[in-house]
Amino acid sequence: QVQLVESGGGLEQAGGSLRLSCVASGRTFSSYAMGWFRQAPGKEREFVAGITWSGGSTHYAASVKGRFTISRDSAKNTVYLQMNSLKPEDTAVYSCAATLALPVTVVAQYDYWGQGTQVTVSS
Repeated sequence: QVQLVESGGGLEQAGGSLRLSCVASGRTFSSYAMGWFRQAPGKEREFVAGITWSGGSTHYAASVKGRFTISRDSAKNTVYLQMNSLKPEDTAVYSCAATLALPVTVVAQYDYWGQGTQVTVSS
């Protein structure tokens, strides 16, 4: 089992920045690829960003590429999502997830999920 706890969400103005954190406990964190997903009201959950177990490869949704950065610190069992140039359409509940499978972009590949953190961007 892997337990995931997100933090760092909140209310931010358009153009601002937030950094989300996801702390993992349980099985060996460094073995898992990690992803960030988001779900806005009335919409399906969508992939935002993913990072392989080594941190050597990252992937982003087109809507966030160039604005968001995913990273991981295996010493701290933590994955981060740095979100810059925020837009109102980034408003959603953001969740991190862990998987032993690839590719990191596929929601169905993920086995463990956090409860999510709310991000609200005002215009």
